[in-house]
Amino acid sequence: MKKSWFNAWLLLAILFLAACSEEDSDEGDSAEGEGTSDAVVEIDYWQYAFDSKVNLMDELIAEFEEANPDIKVNQTNFPYEQYNEKVAAQVPAGNGPNVINLFYGWVPLYVDSGYLQPLPQDEFPHEEIEEEFFPMVEATKLDDEYWTIPTAVRTLALFYNKDLFEEAGLDPEQPPTNWDELVDYSKQLTKRDANDRLEQAGMAWEPSQQGHHWFRDALIYQAGGEGLSEDRQTIKWDDSPAGFEAFQYWLDFPLTHKVAERNFYTDDVTAFMTGHAAMNIDGSFRLGTLQNDAPDLNYGIAPLPSKNEEATQSSFWTNGITATTEGAELEASVKFLKFLTSDEVMERWLEEIGELPAKQKVAQQDKYLQDERYGAFIEQLPNAQAHFFIDETRERDLVIRAVDRVLLEGVDPKEAYDELVEDTQALFDEYWGNR
Repeated sequence: MKKSWFNAWLLLAILFLAACSEEDSDEGDSAEGEGTSDAVVEIDYWQYAFDSKVNLMDELIAEFEEANPDIKVNQTNFPYEQYNEKVAAQVPAGNGPNVINLFYGWVPLYVDSGYLQPLPQDEFPHEEIEEEFFPMVEATKLDDEYWTIPTAVRTLALFYNKDLFEEAGLDPEQPPTNWDELVDYSKQLTKRDANDRLEQAGMAWEPSQQGHHWFRDALIYQAGGEGLSEDRQTIKWDDSPAGFEAFQYWLDFPLTHKVAERNFYTDDVTAFMTGHAAMNIDGSFRLGTLQNDAPDLNYGIAPLPSKNEEATQSSFWTNGITATTEGAELEASVKFLKFLTSDEVMERWLEEIGELPAKQKVAQQDKYLQDERYGAFIEQLPNAQAHFFIDETRERDLVIRAVDRVLLEGVDPKEAYDELVEDTQALFDEYWGNR
């Protein structure tokens, strides 16, 4: 009897131990399986150091990671002036980002340098891009491939100080609408001291900021001219008198009308924010800066004053995938890039940064078209021109050099303009000749 009881107890003990062993084994297998399924893919995202963009991207990354726990995104930022230097040093060695934010004017240089890979067409079909996004995104299409895709785009508009308008006896709800009115208002809003030193600029004027864009992609078209040939190989500024007319009109603000000075109060943005410039041509991206740095500034925004045609400049920062990204990192990068170009993120970007949704249906919602801040920018999008840059930095510097030739060296404006056209065309000839 005792032996039977002992045998029964022993059997139960063996079964219990076996069960425990099996449970431990299951837990071990489960833990190993979870470790495999929970393997996190890390990708790196680079953008230049612009506080409002960096802060919003931190929030977006946290939301993306919460929805995709198997992906971790590391954000790195560099000052604007160091950005391309860092890319050139790190990307070819495979040490840079997987997803990179770059100015659209840099795309040809990045493609030719081998920094980018084409967007996979199964995830970013060309017909879908061209149906949903504003046509300006085609500026990043080379060799029949899209290399980047933007979250947001930007246009230029007229920013004006309503308080200074009232002081000058101008209606703050009636900003200038054409070239002549812009000059007239600028004169009425300019103040100089007894020694003829500029105290208040009627019009802020800075070619190195948005000034060169205003001239190239707005004023030339407004005067009835064109920018580039359809194949993007020939500068057409000089095909009619419109190009020089636009250049002369632009230069006359500091040169003839004396309503502006280059580097006044450091730059045009600072002059306008501090109330020392009554008007400025600036981009929609400036809304976030003004909200943070000049919350009490009483200003309005209007479409660019026009002449024969309505036109504004458009530009954008855009996201691409670096050439060395592959495998699981490529899959994660594609997923992150699709998140950044979603309707929801575009709305967040507009409301917190001030840049406009790159998709037409998102931007052209009534709530944005009727908004007192965004409306003027969005209204102009159908007439926006995005110049195809061969090299944005070099092309900007050529415009600045033409300005300095006139303002600092006393060269005749027509001579400086002709040199600008010739030198810009030489850049294009060099680029296309090497492809």
